[in-house]
Amino acid sequence: MGQVISMAIVMLIFWLTLSGNYTTFLITAGVISSVLIALLAYRMNVADREGHPIHLGLSALTYWPWLTWQIIFSALNVTRIIVSPSLPISPTLTRVKMSQKSDVGRVTFANSITLTPGTISVDIEGDEILVHAITSDNATDLEAGGMDKRCAQFEGGS
Repeated sequence: MGQVISMAIVMLIFWLTLSGNYTTFLITAGVISSVLIALLAYRMNVADREGHPIHLGLSALTYWPWLTWQIIFSALNVTRIIVSPSLPISPTLTRVKMSQKSDVGRVTFANSITLTPGTISVDIEGDEILVHAITSDNATDLEAGGMDKRCAQFEGGS
């Protein structure tokens, strides 16, 4: 039931943030809507640890800044490649091992790869993910396992 209460609170905060208007009517409508949707999610059995992963909240406080830095660093690297007269690209497809155990962890890892400029998650098969990288250096960095390790820590693993 904690998942349902948390889901209702998060939806209400989201509602209020997007609304920008704080009249009695809108706050009441937000509370009623949030509670009803959370109860509906509970009845549909989607208010679980993967549908609303509140247990990842604290680890997200360290993971998101790290991922933001990776995105900025990769964007600068891709920009350098694009403006270079020789255009030093070496498109590479590589398979990267995933150590994440849950679907949320695997999706986080795949999305983190795709969010990072110069790499795209193509396919997941078993415990491997097929990645297209703009350079072989990008592929080598992924194969080294730094991002995999951070995603595993985010998920709650080692």
